[in-house]
Amino acid sequence: MRKRLASRLATPVSEIGLGCWQLGAADWGDVSEEAAFAILKASVDRGVTFIDTADVYGSGRSERLIGNFLKTLPGQGKDLFIATKLGRLKGFPDQYTYELLRECTIESLERLGRPSLDLTQLHCVPPHILQEGKVFDWLRKLKSEGLIKHFGASVESMEEARTCLQHGDVDALQIIFNVFRQKPIDELFEQAKAKGVALIVRLPLASGLLAGKYTHQTRFPEGDHRNYNANGEKFNVGETFAGLPFDKAVDLTDRLKPMLGVEKAPAGVTMADLAMRWILDHDAVTTVIPGASRPAQAEANVRASDLAPIPAASHQAIRDFYQSQVKTHIRGPY
Repeated sequence: MRKRLASRLATPVSEIGLGCWQLGAADWGDVSEEAAFAILKASVDRGVTFIDTADVYGSGRSERLIGNFLKTLPGQGKDLFIATKLGRLKGFPDQYTYELLRECTIESLERLGRPSLDLTQLHCVPPHILQEGKVFDWLRKLKSEGLIKHFGASVESMEEARTCLQHGDVDALQIIFNVFRQKPIDELFEQAKAKGVALIVRLPLASGLLAGKYTHQTRFPEGDHRNYNANGEKFNVGETFAGLPFDKAVDLTDRLKPMLGVEKAPAGVTMADLAMRWILDHDAVTTVIPGASRPAQAEANVRASDLAPIPAASHQAIRDFYQSQVKTHIRGPY
């Protein structure tokens, strides 16, 4: 597993991490505690050092499972970089105070079993909260108290990302970036690189679309957000299928396969591997955090790190495809 360094984090991290939304056993269907431990172990055994979670994932369940898993590792997993988020479980949308952020931070520390958070991120809080700026002062205070080592924000749009970058001490931004969501290339990457800000990529496979296995007949369980938020019924539509209407997205995925070279890929290399390799070809990206609901998925996630870069001609074809056929169909903040 290769590692990457964003200067503001000061710690090299695996370029493939693990997103742990699904460990909350909400929004993605049930994941048992036994399965969660197996997923975490499969990831760490294959070189993953960056793990991302949030207090809202299962109302603390994801953090608690990670904390219990860390206890099984030598040195309590001190060589792992654990990122969490706050701002959705409590206070949303506009009842934030320093006292509330401190309370949330301490609760995350207790669940994770750590004396200080490696990274805490504002969790898709409303844009006006970011613009007011008080939350950043509160994060600075938490850092001065030693409760957090670094802070940043998980954002929905490039406008929100630029608002955060106005603060020179923001260490990381978590963004949606994949073949279907290419706007960050033009509007964020160079500025983030210049400032040494870590870019954490969530939803690299567009809610599973870019694994290339969905059809128009695919259906999702009732408790899966791909069922109940397909059109933004519960939260930002951009968090599901990259903001694309599902049937349109299935068609676009099929058209994309030859551009990624799926049919000509070596044995064992999948569309998901190539889609994540495409992301890693952008050097502004610090780490990519695919999820996994089974250990086999966690094992497969890391393959992209070892693949050769996507050919330049394929990158151009994918760029043209996005510009001409994809971006006009994206819904939600972007």
